[in-house]
Amino acid sequence: MKFIRILAIFPAILLSGCQSFSQKSVTVIDGENILIISATGDTSHDILSEAEITTQPEDRVFVNGIPQKLDEPILSTDAISLQLRRAVAVTLNTQQGSQIIKTSAMTVGEVLTENGISINSNDKIYPPLTAPVTDSMTITFISAQALTITSGETTINIFSAAGTVGEALAEAGIPLLGLDVSFPAENEPLPANGQIQVTRVTEAVIAEIQSIPFSIEETESTDVAFGQQDILQNGVDGAVMVRTRVRYENGVEVKRTEEEKTVLKEPVKQIVAKGTKIVLSPVGGNAPYQYWYAAQMYATWYSPCNSGTGSCSYGTSSGARAGFGVVAVDYSIYPYLAGMKVYIPGYGLATIGDSGGGPIVETAFGVSRTQWIDLGYNDDAIGGLTGWVTVYFLEPAPAEIPYFFQ
Repeated sequence: MKFIRILAIFPAILLSGCQSFSQKSVTVIDGENILIISATGDTSHDILSEAEITTQPEDRVFVNGIPQKLDEPILSTDAISLQLRRAVAVTLNTQQGSQIIKTSAMTVGEVLTENGISINSNDKIYPPLTAPVTDSMTITFISAQALTITSGETTINIFSAAGTVGEALAEAGIPLLGLDVSFPAENEPLPANGQIQVTRVTEAVIAEIQSIPFSIEETESTDVAFGQQDILQNGVDGAVMVRTRVRYENGVEVKRTEEEKTVLKEPVKQIVAKGTKIVLSPVGGNAPYQYWYAAQMYATWYSPCNSGTGSCSYGTSSGARAGFGVVAVDYSIYPYLAGMKVYIPGYGLATIGDSGGGPIVETAFGVSRTQWIDLGYNDDAIGGLTGWVTVYFLEPAPAEIPYFFQ
């Protein structure tokens, strides 16, 4: 009987010894709550259950300061510190939108990594990667975008998470200065195609002195021979300063704008007296004639059978027989000159007794019809004088000078 009683006590002692051997002293830290318990569980989840602490899937634990999964066995048999980090809700803003996530990450960088976000040095992150995560915090992540910036013949490629084109250009070391412009504009967001065009704009003001031509005032004078002029007052050009703004884009001139003019010196008009006094002068040479007016006129020739009519024609506007000594002028001025005697060097003495089509000469030679004269020849003695000649209008002078001579 005594032996049986000893055998019965032995298992109890053995069981008591084993239970004492598996118990561990655990300090549990749950936020501001700190518990010290004797626990027998092998995992963080079991120990927290013994401490009647409920966990969520997003929570994490640190065993003796080392992160460990809730269901991972704890190998240490010494005193254990078990810190529970509760998951908190944070708002994550990215270029794809905004979302609320549950996380027990320690830092902002860990939150981004947990959510599969790759990070490079050009990304914009607020708060910083090392900032501790707190409940209800907002994390903003802007991924850097590949940009191609062209300025003139220079092209550079960068990555930027800037909010505007202007900020990206400043980051690239090519900020807009003065009148510089960009496309898109500097206050616009980064373009989807990543292309930014920069135009360097400069302006210069050029000051130039220009002359102001003097005007001419004409008067009539009975003291000056007809066909001549007498300068009563010499004209003097004035001077004006002209300021011109020149615009350059990428070193190339694209525009000029005249801004203002400053008159430095007013011009002085020239006063000319036109003669109205008829003065007879000798033709000169062996020609025994006196003329009252001489004019340069373009000469052509014709004869009765070479008048462009297709047949021989001896009639003229004056009724005289066509031939040598009868000359024609345009029909528009013939009434003013009909019957006047003229002398033409190389041709001789003639009477204006016929009219013709000056417009044909205007078209063919570019000569004004009032400066054209057609020299008559006989069919058997054609001299054919052509070109510019001096026509002397012989005395007597008409009572009224034709307007086209004035």
